[in-house]
Amino acid sequence: MLPILRTNPLAIPLRAAAGNVAHKILYGGLADLRPMPRTLIDDGTLREVYHYRPLPGVAQTGDPVLLVTPLAAPAICYDLRRGCSVVEHLLRLGRPVYLVEYGEVSFANRSLGIEHWIEEAVPEAVRRVAEHAGRPVHVVGWSLGGIFALLAAADDTELPIASLAVVGSPIDVSKVPLVAPLRPLVDLTQGRIVTTAYQLLGGAPKPVVRWAFQLSAVDKLLTKPVAKLTHLADTEFLAQLEAVDRFTENLIAYPGRTFGQLYHRFFRTNVMVTGRVDLGDRTIDLAKVAVPVIVLAGSGDGIAPVPAVEAVLPLLGGAREVRFEVVPGGHLGMLTGRAARTTTWPLLAEWFGAHDAS
Repeated sequence: MLPILRTNPLAIPLRAAAGNVAHKILYGGLADLRPMPRTLIDDGTLREVYHYRPLPGVAQTGDPVLLVTPLAAPAICYDLRRGCSVVEHLLRLGRPVYLVEYGEVSFANRSLGIEHWIEEAVPEAVRRVAEHAGRPVHVVGWSLGGIFALLAAADDTELPIASLAVVGSPIDVSKVPLVAPLRPLVDLTQGRIVTTAYQLLGGAPKPVVRWAFQLSAVDKLLTKPVAKLTHLADTEFLAQLEAVDRFTENLIAYPGRTFGQLYHRFFRTNVMVTGRVDLGDRTIDLAKVAVPVIVLAGSGDGIAPVPAVEAVLPLLGGAREVRFEVVPGGHLGMLTGRAARTTTWPLLAEWFGAHDAS
């Protein structure tokens, strides 16, 4: 009779955990943080437009995708790490992929207002991409990038946009639990305390932006040490934590005037919920957005909860088509978390395919 060999059920996880710890010590991390290769095709004041190089052996097909970065967030939000990158995923599907980012914001940029992004940065990026690719553009905007994309499309209906994808963009800030407790204090002081602070500092500095982002997921921040210990055998989990840490460490400052406009118009008076935003001598009306729009909200998003995002739907009466989907994840996770690979990304790919110009 052959002897029965029994395997210790803890042996495999322990070996995996030990391997992950050793790899972290020897190589500095588990995540493959190499950026997808790209080429600069256009630039201007706080505007850099990049074209991602096609993958070898993958034929390019369909209309191009332009990824619009929100203010304060680094462009790695779309290219978090290999295996969990929106850019990499779209390139594997054969999509031409482009991105607009804004570079480092300094005290010298304090006079720039939201007009710069709505009138110049986003529209110019759309035009350059359409010219470079020779086709209309699918525009994807995450967080504030989605709001800027919507306002740019409403402001200039002649832009060569094939469709819009608005991802985690809070339209009704009264529906954001993090904001609600602060509103009585802001109303009482008429925003003077914050106004004085950002005028003196020339905007919202990096540490403040980083603190605000971390506050939105403070529960995860507090439990992070325990989560690491209990997932030492999960290479994917640990790699994702490393990538998110790098993202948080690279958050960017807000220019002074832009921060002031966002604070007074979007936070204090909640103007986006009306669908109409005064800009200079004119009013931008979201009802003028004519292209198809898909709106995505994250089920666990603390910065842009589902009701805050969903509030945009009745404002898009002029759009040829409007689709709304709730996907798993928090503010960053819904865009580029591990679950996004089977939820958000297939939804976007399906949307682009259904709305290509030809």
